[in-house]
Amino acid sequence: MSGSKIINGLSEAIDHAKGFSRSATEHRVAVHRVDVRAIRESLRLSQEEFALRFGFSLGTLRGWEQGRRQPDGPSRILLRVIMKDPEVVERAVVNG
Repeated sequence: MSGSKIINGLSEAIDHAKGFSRSATEHRVAVHRVDVRAIRESLRLSQEEFALRFGFSLGTLRGWEQGRRQPDGPSRILLRVIMKDPEVVERAVVNG
């Protein structure tokens, strides 16, 4: 990409952020929050048990549950699989 295209793109982004209408395209991605505590509690596991069983650090798990952080993309996917079929993940962790 040439320098002038980058500068033009940045100028469009700045104008868009300031509310000026140009031909910039805006993309929005909906990220659904994951209720990690609800997933863990549905399995009747303590934080320590859940973290150990599925390979999460205890500090990370606590951060998610306390709302200080949200799981990133791969972690969100793993948590959804755990929610739907925890035995699949357990087998993968044990056999991995």
